[in-house]
Amino acid sequence: MSGLWHLPALDQARLIRTRAVSAREMMEAFLARLEAVNGRINAVVETRAEEALALADAADAAVKRGEALAPLHGVPVTIKVNADQKGYATTNGVVAYKDLIAPEDSGVVANLRGSGAIPVGRTNTPCYSYRFFTDNALHGRTLNPRNPALTPGGSSGGASAALAAGIGAIAHGNDLGGSIRYPAYACGVAGLRPSFGRVPAYNPLAAAERPITLQLFSVQGPLARHIADLRAALVAMMTGPQPDPWHTPAPLAGAPVARPIRIGLATLGAEPPVAAALRQAAGWLVDAGYAVEEVTPPHWDEAASLWRALLMADSRRFMQPLIEANGDTATKASWAAWSANVTAADEEAYAAGLARRTAILRDWHRFFRRHPLLLCPVSRATPFPIDLDLTAEGQARILHAQEPLYVFNFLGLPGAVVPTATVAEGIPLGVQLVADRFREDLCLDAAEVIEARAGPPAIVDPA
Repeated sequence: MSGLWHLPALDQARLIRTRAVSAREMMEAFLARLEAVNGRINAVVETRAEEALALADAADAAVKRGEALAPLHGVPVTIKVNADQKGYATTNGVVAYKDLIAPEDSGVVANLRGSGAIPVGRTNTPCYSYRFFTDNALHGRTLNPRNPALTPGGSSGGASAALAAGIGAIAHGNDLGGSIRYPAYACGVAGLRPSFGRVPAYNPLAAAERPITLQLFSVQGPLARHIADLRAALVAMMTGPQPDPWHTPAPLAGAPVARPIRIGLATLGAEPPVAAALRQAAGWLVDAGYAVEEVTPPHWDEAASLWRALLMADSRRFMQPLIEANGDTATKASWAAWSANVTAADEEAYAAGLARRTAILRDWHRFFRRHPLLLCPVSRATPFPIDLDLTAEGQARILHAQEPLYVFNFLGLPGAVVPTATVAEGIPLGVQLVADRFREDLCLDAAEVIEARAGPPAIVDPA
């Protein structure tokens, strides 16, 4: 059967489960597509074909034995280089970490294996995963397959670029300030930042616990081309006991909400093409029976300011020494530009800011009682040109544009990105759907409505 690599993940799993296609054939198709296009975009920076094929053969043997099969049995998935995968270097895009081999899988990788998926292909990220651009001195630059003059996003830029070019149907990512949602937006695919605590985030290689803001603001999650695959990947990632005390085994399906479901629309001063994509998505949701009305989200400016100040306080203590010691030239320039725009909270403001976060989140819970969903930009701007963050002026523009991303990191809320039919510079612009804690189901349901009208994003052959 030809063209297996372009199929949705759930279709791949169905064909393997019914023996219409073997897992080896599916893996060979994945590897052939990677070989055909990855050299032009540098999205996947490490692949072990023999190991991948051996795992596929083991998956086929399980099918032949008649074993109970997990939902993603035999499906190839990619893993970001900042997550521990047993036997692979967790480089995080850092030259000094090129030989830092993980002794065990991280929680999210273990869960993907438990779902039957086969981790194959390590995707690129910026040095220390600390930019909205994917380039580093160890692995090189990842290009956006839809428009190489634009960023593929960061830090999960390798994951998003791979999906847009047809390398796999599901990709792993993580999101501290938009690092799943922005790459999805920049490459015209779908992505989901789960609620804080939904997916385990434990890396066995970690020498010490992360600072509290990185614990509270960062999550693991999936990217995909199809919303059904995004849902399946979330289910796979969130299950199973893991050594992460923040992990919360909440059910995916929440309590029914009153109909018609009320959606708050906030354009947040977005650029005209971004606002047009939001209006288009809002119209489709109204056609599907949702009630959409314009709203002003609570405490927006304060939440954005606190994310910047609190994260900068911890970054100065924990990240700055690492960047100074091991960062590449671009990362050091980006750090300097960010530092020129953001003032770290002092000790008193840091404590007060963390306490204030609770009150802000309480008012957001009240907001979601009235409007169970918020429709808003992913970014106020269309995807950035490469390396915009290397000057203070460029970084200021980025910090303003990306508020619709990092406000929800501050709050720990879920956000789904789905492409629309509005195109800017070759990119089908996505919109963001946000809900209350552990209501990813509402985000995904609405995203499926938008996907049904826009269609899933086309796979591109990079130039």
